[in-house]
Amino acid sequence: MEQLKNVPQSLTLEAIASDENVTVGYSDGDIVIIDSVKMLADANVARVNTHLVALALEGRAQALVQGRRIEIAKNQVVVLPPNAVLGNLMLSPDFEFKALLISSHMLQSFLREKMALWNEMMYVRHLHVLNIEGSDFDFFYHFYEMLLMCVNNNGSAPYKTEIIQSLLRSGFLGLCSKMQTVSGYEPAPPHPTVNALFQRFLSLLGNTEVKHRTVDWYASELCVSAKYLSSVCKKNSGKTANEWITEQVMEDIRYYLKNTDLSLKQVCHQLGFPNTSFFGKYVREHFGKTPLQLRKS
Repeated sequence: MEQLKNVPQSLTLEAIASDENVTVGYSDGDIVIIDSVKMLADANVARVNTHLVALALEGRAQALVQGRRIEIAKNQVVVLPPNAVLGNLMLSPDFEFKALLISSHMLQSFLREKMALWNEMMYVRHLHVLNIEGSDFDFFYHFYEMLLMCVNNNGSAPYKTEIIQSLLRSGFLGLCSKMQTVSGYEPAPPHPTVNALFQRFLSLLGNTEVKHRTVDWYASELCVSAKYLSSVCKKNSGKTANEWITEQVMEDIRYYLKNTDLSLKQVCHQLGFPNTSFFGKYVREHFGKTPLQLRKS
């Protein structure tokens, strides 16, 4: 497998859709369907700022996702949430995949109440790779082919967008079904107000590029008090809102210090800390090491 260069970049829907190295099957601002991509060949570090689902057809790939190593091989699906950071990316020469990227608000419109399951898999269980075999693989592969057939053969036919979105909703529901089966997850009895707020918090935290913010900031964005947000998080996950935020910030710190060549000042700026002194104090408090010691460990 080939080790790729350590050049951080941000992969947005717009950037991917317009990149000359990407074969785009469809793009409408909220959804991008791609057959192949060469842009990763120039990046060992990339932040994907939207939801990504990819089906591996040949070869192998491996990467660090928020500091956790994942390996992808033929007949596997990889699922990443927004702002997931990929590092140490390595691809075998024969690696091939089909991929779909989708905005958060579009995914929420597809999954609706199933977003609770999706967030549980992405942020709590970190279930990013699924083995897809037999009839399940046939389903997802042919689903992708049907999607492309619809895109390519319908031209500007009436209801084309609605047809594509209906197909995608079916595909994502199928993916949620597979996730639930694999994980053994049993959704808790619904508590509409409390559960919905927790899911909104997880989505906001996942979609916020600079996560180092106060509980008050997140609560304000969600139009609730900080105290109520923390109690809801505690009730639903056993962790307070601040513990969730801290966990995500620590993952980003660990990743950027250990897997990029960014200077401490650049990492500090990237993660939203006011200065390197405050950043150093935060790292020592949560890791028991200085930023340089953490980078070298």
